[in-house]
Amino acid sequence: MGAFEELLDVTTSLENKYTKQWAEQGKKVIGYVCSYVPEELFYAADILPYRLTGKGVAETSQADAYLTRVNCTFCRCLLELSYNGKYDFLEGAVFMNGCDHIRRCYDNWEAHKKALPFMYMLPIPHRLTPQGLQWYKEEVLLLKEAIEEHFQIKITPERLAEASTVNNKTRRLLRRLYDLRLNDEPSFTGSEMHTILTASTVMPKDKFNQLLSRLLEETGTRPKTTDGKTRLLVAGSLMDDSEFINVIEDLGAIVVTDTLCFGTRNIWNQTEETGDPFDAIVERYYYHEPCPRMAGEYKKRLGFAKEQAQRARVDGVILQHIKFCDMHGTDNALLKHDFEKEELPVLELERQYGPLSDAGRLRTRIQAFLERIGR
Repeated sequence: MGAFEELLDVTTSLENKYTKQWAEQGKKVIGYVCSYVPEELFYAADILPYRLTGKGVAETSQADAYLTRVNCTFCRCLLELSYNGKYDFLEGAVFMNGCDHIRRCYDNWEAHKKALPFMYMLPIPHRLTPQGLQWYKEEVLLLKEAIEEHFQIKITPERLAEASTVNNKTRRLLRRLYDLRLNDEPSFTGSEMHTILTASTVMPKDKFNQLLSRLLEETGTRPKTTDGKTRLLVAGSLMDDSEFINVIEDLGAIVVTDTLCFGTRNIWNQTEETGDPFDAIVERYYYHEPCPRMAGEYKKRLGFAKEQAQRARVDGVILQHIKFCDMHGTDNALLKHDFEKEELPVLELERQYGPLSDAGRLRTRIQAFLERIGR
């Protein structure tokens, strides 16, 4: 089996072979929700961090009894999986106060009989300031202490430094993949890239790094995508499966870059490997490329999006947001205005999450957009 096929296999079910092997060794797996939750704390405690997803849900009847129809479908799908026992292989789940929707998802999960042994809410300030950094540091320290108390372990500076080194290697390898997508004939489609990115969040990073290194070595033998396809950047709400990107690429385009929280925004900066490792981890996560929940940072988000668009030589931009995600919806309206001032075609889309999305409607809108670009 090739390296890509192994990574693809990891993403086809919630509980994968690595989580099962981890449990067989008597070790714990903890789910987490957001890219502002520092994975290194878990690795340093010999716990496998697993980024929670709502994939595989056909309907949300149980979750709808607790979350209304004006709560986003990602949160309802995630809550549905928890109520169905699909996340019982986890020892715990760590959320953060990204928005009211995810906060209510956490509250209902914690209050329900399906609550996991370790449930934790990590508060994060909404502004990037020196005072905010200190607040975030204090909150991450409380999370560290809660992990140590619950699991009866000690998270040492040495283990934190090791975890930073492993995670930095993952980010460097993923950036090499992004570099390969700059070519006129990329070795990876956007859908394949997204599969690789999601695999990195649900398996041990050292194993992932081995597979990704193998994949990079195999790149020369991979068939190239056809030159001349419309090159696109995708931005906006959380996207943890490749279904949406498949719709785009089935219509003849290719997604060559993104500004998603599973993509560039999550991997673009490194953790400083000198000095105090805890402080370095806190600073890296606090100041990584901000999402719309960080108030006052629109210019930075716009600058990063423009940088990615120029770097990948895109012909157009698709800005998507999950219905009722007001933060990304508002941000996308601003991004559309500013990208169009640069004469870059933009399509703004509202969608439902994952399997609940209206693929037919999206396909029609995207096809019309590609025809308008005319490549």
